[in-house]
Amino acid sequence: MPDKKVPLRMCVSCREMKDKRAMLRVVKNAEGEVFADPGGKAHGRGAYVCGDGECLKKLRKGKMLNKAFGCPVDESVYEQVENYFSEKGK
Repeated sequence: MPDKKVPLRMCVSCREMKDKRAMLRVVKNAEGEVFADPGGKAHGRGAYVCGDGECLKKLRKGKMLNKAFGCPVDESVYEQVENYFSEKGK
């Protein structure tokens, strides 16, 4: 039997292709709300973030989610992303 393909996604910060399941999806829905989607099932435009420490710093400093979605993203969303990976690391 052939091996199953591993779904890959590009991190918006480091621009590297990584396993989708190891990343966090951030979503902008039809109402314009931006939020972290740990389950990866919410409707809307998605952007993926890996949990690398340097990548998370670059994400916030460069406001990469603002660029990915083409709109202002609240600081609380960046905090949600950082909190997700800090909780996951424990």
